[in-house]
Amino acid sequence: MDPTASDEELMRAYVAGDARAFEVLFTRYAARVHALFSRTFRSRAIADDLVQTTFLKIHAARATYRSDLPVRPWLFGIAARVRIDELRRRYRTQEVGDDALDSMPLPVEGAADAWPEANEAAERVRRAIDTLPDGQRIVVLLHRFEGMSFGEIAIALREVEGKSISEVAVRVRAFRAYDALRTALADLDDRERPEER
Repeated sequence: MDPTASDEELMRAYVAGDARAFEVLFTRYAARVHALFSRTFRSRAIADDLVQTTFLKIHAARATYRSDLPVRPWLFGIAARVRIDELRRRYRTQEVGDDALDSMPLPVEGAADAWPEANEAAERVRRAIDTLPDGQRIVVLLHRFEGMSFGEIAIALREVEGKSISEVAVRVRAFRAYDALRTALADLDDRERPEER
């Protein structure tokens, strides 16, 4: 398999039975999927386990891949679904209802080794993102940290929410999330500016 092939070519080859194509896709995306999980759970071991779970689910779902859609949002949609399932499992373990999922901050486990910047401002940003409702938080994680377009995020969220999500709905979620972050972090912007005399 040509390692320079597009994601879509690799996926078509994998669906047709080429195991090497899956290896190339794994090499391309494992670290990025790991980073998505690390931003939520901040534990390398948990992120490692969830990457494995994600790629097992991709393997199991390969026959359902729609070749008319790009691979990247489909793949991150599966990863986002794995993330939600893990959050729900953890909240149930803590005897917290699923209704709390949208309002509770995420659990912080282990060292923040997935976040190499250890300064106060970066920590404040992380905490502010953690307070967003999960539907907004995943949009910020995919948009800001994965560089996905709103159209790609809409495709990914279809996988997560099990229904069609419009690009406009994703933009609304992003607007609300970024507005909440601007409000929560307004004093950081003020501290960055030198005082006017």
